Amino acid sequence: MNPQTPCCHNPDCRARGQVGQGNIRVHRQAEQRDRCLTCGQTCAATPATPCYRWRTADDVVTRVRTWLSHGCPTQAIVAAFGRDERTGAAWWGRAGHHGQPGHQHGVQQGQVDLPHVQADAGWLKRVGRRVWMAMAVPSRRWLGGVLSPPRDRVLITTLIQLVRSCGRSLAILVCVDGVASSVTAFPQGSRHPVRPGRRGPPRVGEEPGWLLGQGVKRYVKRRVASVEPRVVRGTEAAIAAVLAATRRDTGSNTASIERLNATVRASLAPLVRRGRAIAHTEAGLRAGMWLVGCAYHCCWRPQRLRLAAPAGAPWQWPERTPARAVGLKDRRWTMLALMRSPVPLPEGVLGVDFSSR
Repeated sequence: MNPQTPCCHNPDCRARGQVGQGNIRVHRQAEQRDRCLTCGQTCAATPATPCYRWRTADDVVTRVRTWLSHGCPTQAIVAAFGRDERTGAAWWGRAGHHGQPGHQHGVQQGQVDLPHVQADAGWLKRVGRRVWMAMAVPSRRWLGGVLSPPRDRVLITTLIQLVRSCGRSLAILVCVDGVASSVTAFPQGSRHPVRPGRRGPPRVGEEPGWLLGQGVKRYVKRRVASVEPRVVRGTEAAIAAVLAATRRDTGSNTASIERLNATVRASLAPLVRRGRAIAHTEAGLRAGMWLVGCAYHCCWRPQRLRLAAPAGAPWQWPERTPARAVGLKDRRWTMLALMRSPVPLPEGVLGVDFSSR
């Protein structure tokens, strides 16, 4: 999705929510208003985005959101910019609510090759209770996350549906930790209805290429002493072949997702184990997760995704974002471009009203 290709948001326009139709022209550059050639109406250039009807300068809001996504607490924003704490929380929430539908449109469309996926869940602290955050990652590429107070089968099932919406096929090697609910729920996620062409309900079939590996950790004095790999579904030869093809010869473990969990925990101030700035609501944690996840996916350039430059190139290590590494984006986005990117909407579907949040 190109952030420079807006779409019409007029409910009566037949091209509403469609990006790339060539029907949008600049109406007034100073006021940032566009005109739709299909319906003839003018509208703001930033509807259905966190920048819509925002009186603060874009550079200030972008700088604050960048700091918030890199671990800066809200109290520091109050001291540095003189803003109210509720204003910083509103900027946080609007960015997170915009990142979730944008991620669903750009990533969860079945266009990502997922030969090897690692899934894990970690607990987060909020006022009065704990919340579990489950995420999936194929080699430092973020597929999304799910929040739930209990760590039960519903949480794992929702994560499975998220992984299935991203991958091209179900021939995936999934590596999980030693939680019993993961071993029970993930095999059920590979099932799909098979319609033989006769009357009656379809029977349930399983994907033959779906593999499941488990890494059981052994603790000694609250430290990981060893990791025992287990084969839950498939064979050891098939799992070893996938790991060798993806250059992951370390066995069935969850090292990549644990590193990403540490990155997310270090990038959100309320996720510290002991602190005075923990989150009060689950909605705030969800918004922060999507803000950091989308910024990591489109704006950040992890060191593990670098490529060796060819001989004679003026640079040594071309850096890539996770979205560019999988071919979903053609360049690195800035935080301002990420916040100003409109989410295409189908006809007849109302957009998100950010002015009421």
